[in-house]
Amino acid sequence: MDLVRLGLGIRALRRRRGWRQKDLASAAGVSQELVSLIERGHADRISLHVLAAAAGALDARLAVQLRWRAGDLDRLLDADHALVSGEIVQLLQEDGWEARVEVTYATTRNTGSIDVLAWHLATRTLLVIEVKTEITSAEATLRKLDEKVRLAAEIARARFGWAAANVARLLAVEDTSTNRRRVRSAEALFEAAVPLDGRGVRHWLAHPSGAVSARLFLSVSNGGGAIQRGGGRHRLRRATALPKRTAMSVGRDDFEHDDVSGETSPDHPDWIPPPGLLSDRKVGAEGGLGRARGARESGRRAAGG
Repeated sequence: MDLVRLGLGIRALRRRRGWRQKDLASAAGVSQELVSLIERGHADRISLHVLAAAAGALDARLAVQLRWRAGDLDRLLDADHALVSGEIVQLLQEDGWEARVEVTYATTRNTGSIDVLAWHLATRTLLVIEVKTEITSAEATLRKLDEKVRLAAEIARARFGWAAANVARLLAVEDTSTNRRRVRSAEALFEAAVPLDGRGVRHWLAHPSGAVSARLFLSVSNGGGAIQRGGGRHRLRRATALPKRTAMSVGRDDFEHDDVSGETSPDHPDWIPPPGLLSDRKVGAEGGLGRARGARESGRRAAGG
């Protein structure tokens, strides 16, 4: 996030309204000092909640974007989503369903993609599945699923020739402790929108009857055939400690000197040598002289012995 640009933007929007800093502070429910910090480019000292409040008071929206390795983060997140989708597709195929993934749609009012759209020919049942690797907002998740269910029959008929007698919905959630906790925290909402769960869902998939609304937690295979339960796929173990290095094993190449400010350079007046580096530099400076002196001392000890 460019904090200077953020501050300039907040200031420009405030002045456009003819507001003083204290007017914005009052509208956002924060202090004038915080508004001043934001506008001067010091938003790193302020919580995202306060920043969002200041932006919202100006009819703007604060968007924080995490980037990693030129788009690799998107592929990483998509990989998690694909694992959960793959698990539910496998269940459907075992019970005689035909499944399509990432079925896109576009209407005059709505655009999006149905994660998994499944068809049971014998009962002419259409199943709309929303896949979630993480539950962030219960309301937003259930609202988007409802939108897809309303459009599903028309999409299925136009795209695949499926004339549905029933349209059911299923929220498929990756089985992690965090997701279970968030579902429990909004239990009333989930019970009202997708009440069928657990074994009832598995039974219905094998013998579909009517238009149900269901939810199902799925444990994801780790790729080696094992199933990891309760969020194990995301649990990290403590890294193995690196072996201790002696002072003689530490060299200048072990330390980075790419700070353009020059503060990490040995030529900088404030530079503090890392532990062990002084002794290495001393050995390097004396070179063969140090080794020769050591040999003479060893010889004296041998003669004295």
